[in-house]
Amino acid sequence: MRLLFTKRLLQLFIFFGCAVLSPAFAQNFRVEGVVTDAATGETLIGVSVIMKGTKTGTSSGVDGRYSLPNVAPGSVLVVTYIGYDPMEIPVNSARIDIRLKASNNQLEDVVVIGYGSVKRKDVTTAISSISTKDLDQRPIVSAAQAIQGRAAGVSVIQPNGTPGAEMSIRVRGTTSFNGSNDPLYVVDGVPVDNIRFLSPNDIESMQILKDASSAAIYGSRAANGVILISTKAGKNGDAKIAFNAQFTQNKVTNEIDVLNFSQYRDLQNEIGLVTLPEGLTDQTDWFDETYKTGELQNYQVSISDGTEKLKYYLSAGYLNETGVVNTSFFKRYNVRANIDNKVRKWLNIGASINYADYSSNGVATGLGSNRGGVVLSTINTPTFAPIWDPENPNQYYTNFYGVNITSPLENIARSRHNKDRENRLIASGNALFTFTPEIGFKTSLTVDRRNALNTRFLDPISTTWGRNQRGEALDERNMNTVLTFDNVLNYSKTFDKHSVEAMAGSSFTESDYTRSYINGSHFRNDLIQTLNVANKIGWTNTGSEASDWAIMSFFGRVAYNYDSKYLLTANIRSDGSSKLHPDHRWGYFPSVSAAWRLSSEDFMEGVEWLNDVKIRGGWGQTGNQSGIGDYAFLQRYNIRRIEWFVTDQENALPTISPANLRTPDLTWETTTQTNVGLDFTALKNRVTVNLDYYYKRTTDMLMNVSLPAGAAVASTIARNEGEMTNKGFEVLVNTQNLTGPFTWSTDFNISFNRNRLENLELQKIYSDAVTSNTVNEAVVRNQPGRSLGGFFGYISDGVDPETGELMYRDLNGDSKISSTDRTYIGDPNADFIFGLTNSFSFKNFNLSVFLQGSYGNDIFNASRMETEGMYDGKNQSTRVLDRWRVPGQIKDVPKANFDIRNSSYFVEDGSYLRVKNVSLSYNVQGQFLKRLNINRLQPYISASNLLTWTNYSGMDPEVNQWGNNGAVQGIDWGTYPQSKSFVLGVNVEF
Repeated sequence: MRLLFTKRLLQLFIFFGCAVLSPAFAQNFRVEGVVTDAATGETLIGVSVIMKGTKTGTSSGVDGRYSLPNVAPGSVLVVTYIGYDPMEIPVNSARIDIRLKASNNQLEDVVVIGYGSVKRKDVTTAISSISTKDLDQRPIVSAAQAIQGRAAGVSVIQPNGTPGAEMSIRVRGTTSFNGSNDPLYVVDGVPVDNIRFLSPNDIESMQILKDASSAAIYGSRAANGVILISTKAGKNGDAKIAFNAQFTQNKVTNEIDVLNFSQYRDLQNEIGLVTLPEGLTDQTDWFDETYKTGELQNYQVSISDGTEKLKYYLSAGYLNETGVVNTSFFKRYNVRANIDNKVRKWLNIGASINYADYSSNGVATGLGSNRGGVVLSTINTPTFAPIWDPENPNQYYTNFYGVNITSPLENIARSRHNKDRENRLIASGNALFTFTPEIGFKTSLTVDRRNALNTRFLDPISTTWGRNQRGEALDERNMNTVLTFDNVLNYSKTFDKHSVEAMAGSSFTESDYTRSYINGSHFRNDLIQTLNVANKIGWTNTGSEASDWAIMSFFGRVAYNYDSKYLLTANIRSDGSSKLHPDHRWGYFPSVSAAWRLSSEDFMEGVEWLNDVKIRGGWGQTGNQSGIGDYAFLQRYNIRRIEWFVTDQENALPTISPANLRTPDLTWETTTQTNVGLDFTALKNRVTVNLDYYYKRTTDMLMNVSLPAGAAVASTIARNEGEMTNKGFEVLVNTQNLTGPFTWSTDFNISFNRNRLENLELQKIYSDAVTSNTVNEAVVRNQPGRSLGGFFGYISDGVDPETGELMYRDLNGDSKISSTDRTYIGDPNADFIFGLTNSFSFKNFNLSVFLQGSYGNDIFNASRMETEGMYDGKNQSTRVLDRWRVPGQIKDVPKANFDIRNSSYFVEDGSYLRVKNVSLSYNVQGQFLKRLNINRLQPYISASNLLTWTNYSGMDPEVNQWGNNGAVQGIDWGTYPQSKSFVLGVNVEF
């Protein structure tokens, strides 16, 4: 009996022992598969696949494949990838293909901020993120174009359509009168003055710091907001090669019809200034001769790879754009290398090198050009004129019977041989020391070197001006080197639900600039286009100059986070600038912001439809010094050279005279901003809304003030002069309308801003923008109590039926029209701007439709003074066919040779709604691509500026001939027109 019991007990022991030990001795096996996007089927690279509870894992390679060689039965795979919902998958077979869904919850995204990063849900300030997912499918030359219509509170205007033209960007309005209103660009932590050198294909992310509490960490350079750009980096996995090619055709969006010769003769008979001979007929369509189909070719290639220790990203690109106006072009070559190496557990080093070489030739239009330049001369040149002079075949036609007219092709010829070229090298190296998990120190050194060469050549034969000068040439060279040395110490610690982050650092920036320039004339012919054969070197406009400046900065930040519920951030930065007097050199720019996540409170537990609610508030100060020269506070002098070769001046000495008044009290221009915001997501993260209200006040505005006539020194003085305010409201809405096989998402933003010049101390009125060769009066007046850029002139009450003259309103009641009857007649500032993007996807098709617009802004159409003025022998637009001719007629267009003045007659509504871009792409898939190791093959078509709805009569409502000027806006004066673009392209990855 006892023996039987012992036997049974032994059997039971063996049974349980085998049950317990069998997993340990079970056979581990390899698990592999492919990771794809659940919606598009596109393979995903760098996806993390880890066995749960361990550190064993891998990442998907360039073809989306992953492989884990030693997986125990019953394990669980944890799959994570930025922008996608995480997954946990039980291991039940050797082959597991993974389909990830794009995440609707953007709160976990990491947002780059000044000298650091933070999860979006923990942001306490006003920051806009710009989507970069479709940059490789749009015909954009500059990264600034990617911002237009995509961020609330950010106005982006392309003032003209010149190839390579820079964009005008305003973050929450215009804050400076004389200084730059451009935001500060920070590319991979390096402050730069523009991003013309940067290929949009190299951009990984873009963040816009809009309020002072976010931007104050950059202190004196952040008054106009900050745009943070991170470029692409290598990722873990197999090496990836990406190639993008696109071909674009550009066409003029709008043509202004002109009078034929018969109509032109009738008009000239009414004006009575030009006597035309018999026998003239229509010969030339100047629009067809001037404008053409522009083309843009863009090729970009990149190679990236990475391991746990070493990651790299290499790229190169070539862009060549020819404009819709003959001879205009923009060309760019760019090369980039980003390298990151984990040398030790405590040491990480990185390097970034970007080289760009770009060139263009500006075609003269509007401001500073010959009678309005190419665009206006296309309309003003009579159609009876041939292109070339019949008696001198190498010269453009000039016989306009006493009228001073230059044909558009002659205007083009004046810039045909011009070339503006710049090459730019930005090289940066950094080292990150991790002393403990909580403490890290990063040091970086950057050199930004720019070399520019601008050349001009006007042949001595074909053009009138060239013959007068016997040919003309200019050579201008400049070099600017900026060194930036940053050191930042970071500390972060989490105690249960409490999290504290602290940062302290210093930044030193030094700039050195040199310039030399020389001009010559009197060429024998146009065979050799160089100054070396000029027989006369210019006495004026020849010389050299140099300058330098430096800024020393100290900054710090402390952030407290309690359970992502209560958040507080404080910043301080101190800047010392060599441009300011030593007694006023240092500026101090503090900021503080806080946020309260209501959705984490107990009283919100029952509100299931609301996923996240956060209230934000912030206050801060930022500075600006861009409106002054490098030695603005010093007494400077002009030196006049003596023409020693002139009789009786052989032994004379150069004369010296004061150039300015010394300004010992010159100090920082400061902008103080308060911001209140509300962020919430709802309906399972399918609806995201951001609301912001802000108030900005700029004080001690840096301005160039005119001195009274007869002053013994220069005519202006740089001083802190006035105050200006901006206040506004912003709305950003993102919705995931449909999910599943067919997806539809919408991004909408709208911004309201009110600008007001509050005070000016010494000079109370600033007039600017003389826009006509006939009306010698400024059309813009800036004075306290009004927004910047207001149009000033006479109010027109229509056409007098009896006389045909424009009726100007007698405002002062003295029964005569004089300059005292002028008043404000228009406002170029929009009531609101907006952008709307709808994105659709079905199976392998992707469609994006982007609309953008402006409402409530006026445009002063100065071009109409030249195309409808009817005051001399220039040709006119067909609108003058409806002019007044006999007493009693009721007309909107006055008689020929009417009394033309700056008036409301030329002010038009500039509101518009534009289909800015439509892109359709297809993700090609199939076994043949896998056999060719092609991970992505995506052909696409795209159209930009496809449709525009506007009441504006000019060629395009998105216009300002004064470019990026803060004080002058919304003026059209023969401005280079915008283009309608059609793109065919392909993206390939393997």
